[in-house]
Amino acid sequence: MAHYFENDNMAVSKIIETKAKINDKIFTFKTDNNVFSKKGLDFGTRTLLESLDLEKIKGDVLDIGCGYGPIGIYLASFGLSVDMIDVNKRALSLAQENAKINSVKVNIFESDMYSNVSKKYDYIITNPPIRVGKKILYEILFKAKDYLNKNGSLILVIHKDQGAKSLYKELGNSYKTEILGKNKGYFVIECQI
Repeated sequence: MAHYFENDNMAVSKIIETKAKINDKIFTFKTDNNVFSKKGLDFGTRTLLESLDLEKIKGDVLDIGCGYGPIGIYLASFGLSVDMIDVNKRALSLAQENAKINSVKVNIFESDMYSNVSKKYDYIITNPPIRVGKKILYEILFKAKDYLNKNGSLILVIHKDQGAKSLYKELGNSYKTEILGKNKGYFVIECQI
């Protein structure tokens, strides 16, 4: 079976439509096999989104590893300028469709990590692909600095069983870190440059 962070043209498509209430807003998302959290909005992403102070988040936002699009679409629904990237073509296609369904304007494009990213952002917000392994995960998180504007922030969610506490400590060597929220073992971490 292919992973959600790989392109697998042989994976059988089985699109389903799900609804998600995030804070007071209701969204419709189409998901499919071979994308992360195909049954609907996962608890980690929900925890991340519900921990964000949208009064503070301004400027340009990058959703890295966007999957079928819940993070970027949620942020764009508040009028933020959002770029969404993923390596998985099926996920990108779903994200495009979900942006239309939810009537938001976003810029979606394929990128293997930051390979096609050509600008800097005020925020990079992600539920990172833990299953890619530590080497690639750390590359995504620590290279974010190169794509953030001055005083920009990386905001991510990670579960304690996936190494949240040790990652928080390591991120503190490169960023000014703060825990924005915790819920059922999930940590939402802000990393400011």
